[in-house]
Amino acid sequence: MIKICLNGGPCREMPAGLTVADALENLGASAQGLVVAAKVNGVNVDLSHRLAQDCTLSPIGLDDPAGLEIMRHSTAHVMAEAVQALFPQVKIAIGPAIESGFYYDFDIKEAFTPEDLSRIEAKMAELVAQDLPFRRQEVPLAEALKLFEERGEVYKVELLKEIAAEKVSLYRQGRFVDLCRGPHVPSTGYLKAFKLTGVSGAYWRGDERRPMLQRIYGTAFYTAEELNRHLELLEEAKRRDHRRLGRELGLFSIEEEAGAGLVIYHPKGAMLRKIIEDFERREHLKRGYQMVMGPQMLRKDLWERSGHLENYQEHMYFTEVEGQTYGIKPMNCVAHMLIYKSRVRSYRELPLRLFELGTVLRHERSGVLHGLTRVRQFTQDDAHIICTPEQVEREIIAVLEFVADVMAIFDFDYEVELSTRPEKSIGSDADWELATNALAGALRVKNLPYHVCEGEGAFYGPKIDIKLKDALARRWQCATIQCDFTLPERFDLTYVGVDGERHRPVMLHRVILGSLERFLGVLIEHFAGAFPVWLAPVQVILLPITDRVHAYTREVADRLIAANLRVETDLRPETLRYKIREAQLQKIPYMVIIGDREAAARTLSPRRRDGTELRDIPLDEFLARLGQESQIPVPK
Repeated sequence: MIKICLNGGPCREMPAGLTVADALENLGASAQGLVVAAKVNGVNVDLSHRLAQDCTLSPIGLDDPAGLEIMRHSTAHVMAEAVQALFPQVKIAIGPAIESGFYYDFDIKEAFTPEDLSRIEAKMAELVAQDLPFRRQEVPLAEALKLFEERGEVYKVELLKEIAAEKVSLYRQGRFVDLCRGPHVPSTGYLKAFKLTGVSGAYWRGDERRPMLQRIYGTAFYTAEELNRHLELLEEAKRRDHRRLGRELGLFSIEEEAGAGLVIYHPKGAMLRKIIEDFERREHLKRGYQMVMGPQMLRKDLWERSGHLENYQEHMYFTEVEGQTYGIKPMNCVAHMLIYKSRVRSYRELPLRLFELGTVLRHERSGVLHGLTRVRQFTQDDAHIICTPEQVEREIIAVLEFVADVMAIFDFDYEVELSTRPEKSIGSDADWELATNALAGALRVKNLPYHVCEGEGAFYGPKIDIKLKDALARRWQCATIQCDFTLPERFDLTYVGVDGERHRPVMLHRVILGSLERFLGVLIEHFAGAFPVWLAPVQVILLPITDRVHAYTREVADRLIAANLRVETDLRPETLRYKIREAQLQKIPYMVIIGDREAAARTLSPRRRDGTELRDIPLDEFLARLGQESQIPVPK
């Protein structure tokens, strides 16, 4: 007999070897319907898992994010079985659940077509109707290798050869078998609502030197209503895709002949970026930051001292100058430490807040590049705060308040994560504990709920990550605050304390918007390219009806420009209807129609982007209206 407790509920003596499903039933937590798996002493397991020792159970339902992930992972296995049934020559790679659904990678000569996806979905429906059980099997590593070698599954064989364990777990449903940790739903009949959403190319393990596979994406929900809502959001996401809008609105391009992951800003995109950069500079100066600028490359031995060479080398570019190897900077912190070290510092100077809109280059594999959100060259609103240990929590709190103000201005909600020490890291356990406690303490002071991400910190310190939520409730990495006791040690940073002795400062690495490229991509999709007046690259476009009013149009343009407004004039010999349609497609906030009547009366007839008209208003009144709407919003 073993003692089994329901988390937050009763405990009972039960026979060893009982399944989780039976134990939950005995404890009054039915394993039917919504419950698809459980936690046993905090570890996710199948409902068919047999209990061998005292434990605590927590049921996992489909109304829980973990349950939804398990269901989506199970749906990926069913999709792979359907693909194998329809395309016997296919080789399977990996098929995880992701935030909005799942995918599976396949090696097949012919590209999947939309018709193929329909056939695969139909086959999946057949497999679901058969209510096939998912069966877990633990086998010796050698046995699993033999199984997949006989099946010709070269990608599974490669993965198995990298596993050091003596045994591995396989999952079977119907004729399909996969290498998988699990858990899964009890049977295919649990998969009620799913949809395959697209196909793309993906290099095996994200390496452009490896085979190009085909990745089928899909999603799954507990109910058809939830699925339909999600599919509507996907259609809206296509409409808002920053890559398409960037091209249509003349904001940016990424040209193959220039190089993958390298952004070329067009005039309107460069203006949008300048607006945000100017805003950032003002906000940082208001908060006591000093602007600095470091070089684009530094000698290799500095990157060795900082730990980047050991822990980040695969993401760096290198060049040689006069026999010396230089690393092109992937981060801005090293130059900032050299600024700090340029002279002896007193405790009276701390905290020292150094801010740089620093452009960095990182080697990202081509398979993961995506528009503005994943590029090889980008600019960070990067700052390093060097302070005494006593000042750390106060400075973290100030950064959290900075983030809250900025997210309110851009109309973003956000969530918070605290990431702890990764396996590949530098520094002592004591320093990591101090740093982690400082971050957690600041979050508690601000009463911010947060999720702990074990082992996902930076190699030199734990971090707070801010995940902003856009208009479609998608989450994007944005602000980061990293607490670092290690790099000040490596670079021998010191300050003279009240006692006249040398002491070691603490360094906070932080960004507010993060990568400007990623933030611009998110911003474009958040507003669907229809930026508020204060952000719009072009705020007003003047549309003269005839040549007779060009002189008055130029006068109006000069007045608007003198008021620091961003203006274009469309003098093309096109119809007014065509010009209005073009301006609407460009999502310009105001179109000002100027005809003989307006020129004679010296008035304007503005039309808003939404079609609202303001007829025959004086120029001064329009200037006052635009001046007010051009102000940066004040956080509530």
